[in-house]
Formats: sequence, structure tokens, C-alpha cells
Amino acid sequence: MSTSPTADAPTGTHEHVLHRISDELAAVFDGVFGPDMVERYVFESYAALARTAKIRTYLPIITRRFARDRLDALAHAQGKRPSGVPEVLFVCVQNAGRSQMAAALLRDLTQGSVNVRSAGSMPAEHLDENVVTAMHEIGLNLDEQFPKPLTDDVVRAADVVITMGCGDTCPIYPGKKYEDWNISDPAAMDLEGVRTVREVLRTRVDNLASQLVRLP
Repeated sequence: MSTSPTADAPTGTHEHVLHRISDELAAVFDGVFGPDMVERYVFESYAALARTAKIRTYLPIITRRFARDRLDALAHAQGKRPSGVPEVLFVCVQNAGRSQMAAALLRDLTQGSVNVRSAGSMPAEHLDENVVTAMHEIGLNLDEQFPKPLTDDVVRAADVVITMGCGDTCPIYPGKKYEDWNISDPAAMDLEGVRTVREVLRTRVDNLASQLVRLP
């Protein structure tokens, strides 16, 4: 698990953009985290995403989203800015199929009454095309989603952690509910196979959502 990515990837021409993103997020988290910490999270997030990115044109855009989400998670976990809703984290190996599908299904079903994240123990470069297509078929758009490495902050923020095939890479913290869903990896499946996985996940997510309404 990438618990604390280090800024070991060259930032090159993106360095000035990353500083600007750091300034923007420092304003968002003013009074919660100091500017130095925000900047460290931005550069670490960039480095973590850059490890699997072959084309880096859009890296600053997704870095901003990834860093903000991690900072939101950390603020919630530390009680500095609690979300006020149940927090769910879906984890699989590549964060390119099962965990992304489950997260999209739960977001759609709960409509903001649950905060949903997903991550991968060994994230892929991009989402599986058949996964994107299968979700489009039921009206869920994954075009702006991207594989994200599993970090300690998002695990600490979660009330419920759902793992799917990532083994023991997810740390165990007290006070959280852990479930392991034994669901086939759609990575090597054709579109029909991915549709089957989608429907299995839909049933599981429906059941999970009914449990979440009972969380404090």
C-alpha cells in the first residue's frame, strides 16, 4: 500500500502549476492545515499518480482532485472537518474495475448521503474500457474517474472498508467495519462478463446502502 507517497517523480514543467494548486488548496483548507502540509500533499499526490501515467498532460488536473480528496479525508479522520455522513472506501488491486463500479453505484444510489471513495493497491494507468461502457449503459458516467493509489488517510477516514481481491494490503484500524467481497476481476472479461459483474455489484451495493442508513 502507498501509505505516504514520496515526491520522487520529476515535476518538470508542471512544477509551477503544482505550486498554484498548492496555493488554491491552502486557501480551501485555511485554518485546518498549514500551507506547507498542503503543498507536501500536492507534490506527493502528483508523484504517486505519475508512477503509472504514460501521458502526463492531465496529471495536474487529477492531482488537484486526488490531493483535495486526501486532505478532505485527513481532515475528517482528525475531526477537524467532519463530513457528517457515513464514509465508505472500496479497494481492489488496480482501481480500474470493481472498486470504481461499486463506488459509482453507491454514489448514484445514496445521492450525497454517503461519502464514497475508491482506491487500488496497485493502480492501473486508466479504467478498463468495458467497465466504462457497462456503466454508461445504466446511465453512470465514469469518464472523469481515474485509478488512485491506496493511501493511509482515506482508510483512516472510512467507516466501512470494502475490499475486493487486494489481500492484506489494507491496514486494519479499530472502530471500522471491514468486508471482503469475493467478486471476479473484470480485467480479462468481455463486455458481457463485465455486465454480469456489474449486476452482482449492484445487488451488493443495494444491501450495503440499506445498512448505511443505520450508521450514526
